[in-house]
Order: sequence, then structure tokens, then C-alpha cells
Amino acid sequence: MKPESGRALLFDIDGTLTDTDALHLQAFNQVFGPHGHVFDRERYSRELMGFSMASIMARFLADEAPDRQLAIMTEKEAVFRALASEGVQPLPGLMALLDRADRAAIPMAAVTNAPRLNAEMILSGLGIAHRFKALVIGDELAHGKPHPLPYLEGLRSTGAVPGSSVAFEDSRSGVRSASAAGIATIGIRTSLGHDDLIEAGAVMTAENFAAEELLEMIAAKMNW
Repeated sequence: MKPESGRALLFDIDGTLTDTDALHLQAFNQVFGPHGHVFDRERYSRELMGFSMASIMARFLADEAPDRQLAIMTEKEAVFRALASEGVQPLPGLMALLDRADRAAIPMAAVTNAPRLNAEMILSGLGIAHRFKALVIGDELAHGKPHPLPYLEGLRSTGAVPGSSVAFEDSRSGVRSASAAGIATIGIRTSLGHDDLIEAGAVMTAENFAAEELLEMIAAKMNW
């Protein structure tokens, strides 16, 4: 089937494809706690969720030497991967949506601020790595989320245009990134509520990918 010119679906990974926020929170507290930073769910969602490694290091590890900052972040991500290695599950409705996009020849990209090792592990663990035409890593670009560059790169990699595409995000920084790139963004309510996601720029929110209103919007946007 010929690809639909200009259209694409772009997905964040953590908290969007699968709900990993509790694992990240546990890993941050285990590694950052000895450095004086302890997070509850609300503080995590406000100050950590969706932000790039570089911005987290600058904010919370500024008193450490650069090589030590990187070592601490590397340890946190290793702890997260160990926790996540026990298995991750897709959000309800995700697999059916990916199947529908494949049948319609709509290209898809994953756009994340997570380190590449984390992103590849989660996509592999879900068995969906082959579904995505591109994997965009914010820390490998000049700017990560909330800057629009990661989503602009996602559009470029899929040959898509913002007005014909849809993004899915669960964090404030992610919604801001996709919205600033001109993409209609659906907020997934794994950690944040409707009002927070709408305030960040989401055009609508849904609990998961099985929500009827989400499916109706995507069908209209993708013309399937």
C-alpha cells in the first residue's frame, strides 16, 4: 500500500507506550536520594518526567563535576533498566492502533528524551521496535524536549508535515515539544490529569489508546 503522504503518528515512549513512571521514580529515589533529592509522585511529574538527562543533571547535580554527574545519571538509568527488565506491558489499545496504522501505511516514529539504551530496551520488550521508521533521542540532538526539535526531527524522518500528524505524550515537556512543532497532541493520562495536559498544549486527553474519542480523532486525522 502506498504511504499516505504527509501523515505520521509520533509517540513518546515512557508513560505513553507503557506506564514506566513508577519504575523511574523508584530509580531516581534510589540513586538521587543519597545526594539529597527525594521525589514523591507529584514532584516527579513536575520536575523530572519528560525532561532530558542534560537538564536533570544541570538542575539536580550542579555541585558535582561533569564526569560525576554523568556517572550518577548512568547509574540511575541502569537501575531503571534492571527494574524494567522484569517486563513491560503496552497500554490498552496500543497494539490495535499500531496494527491499524500499518494497514493504512501510516509511518510512525518514537520520540523520547530517554537514553537510547532505555528506549531500545522498552521497544524491544514490547515487541514493537520494527514498527517505527525512526527512533529520535532528545539528548542526541542540539535540544531535547520541551524544545520542538525532537518532534521536528520525527516529522523529517517520516516525511510528514505537522498539520497532518498526531503526537501522543504523557508529560508537560513532551506535550509542549510536540505542540510547539505544530502537531496536534493527545495527552495520555498515565501520570498527569486532563487539566495539566491541556494547559501544556494537548488538544485532548485519554486514559489509553482504547478510548473512543482518541480513536475517532485519529481516524479523522489519518483519513482511515
